[in-house]
Amino acid sequence: MNIANRILNFFYFKKKENSLKEIFYKHNDNLINKWDHYLDIYDQYFSRYRGSDVKILEIGISQGGSLQMWRKYFGNSAEIYAIDINPECSKFSDSGVEIFIGSQEDHNFLRKIKREIPKVDIIVDDGGHMMRQQIITFEEMFDHVKADGIYICEDLHTSYWSEFGGGYKKKDTFIEYSKNFIDYLNAWHSRNIDKFSVNDFTKSVKSVHYYDSIIVIEKGVIDSPRKVKVGVKVIEDMVFTSDDISRK
Repeated sequence: MNIANRILNFFYFKKKENSLKEIFYKHNDNLINKWDHYLDIYDQYFSRYRGSDVKILEIGISQGGSLQMWRKYFGNSAEIYAIDINPECSKFSDSGVEIFIGSQEDHNFLRKIKREIPKVDIIVDDGGHMMRQQIITFEEMFDHVKADGIYICEDLHTSYWSEFGGGYKKKDTFIEYSKNFIDYLNAWHSRNIDKFSVNDFTKSVKSVHYYDSIIVIEKGVIDSPRKVKVGVKVIEDMVFTSDDISRK
């Protein structure tokens, strides 16, 4: 899509349709099952893509209603990809929507998808919500999100439910797994290189946002932080100067 069309689409969507929540509550086609507060979160992070040739991959198709919702929200230029383990979901494939049938915890299946589709702007994991599924999907698919894209994993409350392999503070839940992301973000300041050092996540993630049952990871090309000073020093520093707490 050329720049002129992007600008026209941007203003068209600004004037036309409202929030994702409004689209959701006007929807009367295939079933969509979402927590109400997710809709505002999606709108907050996805609105910049409206009217563009955004590429979105949703994991978990169910009744196909969310695919219809994304089309209404993003517009006809959006490229929509979706994964489900149920072969019946193949029937939701149409112009601009490509369906893949397979398991989200199958490494080879996910790698095959990465070979067949371009890098995407958005991934939404609304799949089986089992711990192994969420972790494998993240590890395989996160690098297939564009450098300025967004990765969302939802229904994280299953990390506390035993029937999904979860439990409070239980090792290997997605919640416990994702807590490492906080360390990765701050790894520039590590003084123990052997145990805690800068990795690909540190260099490719701008921010991590936790909400009730949902995590939003915003990608961005991140360089080592640099400390800067402006102004004139007017008070002698006391015990701790700003330089004392600088990254060594």
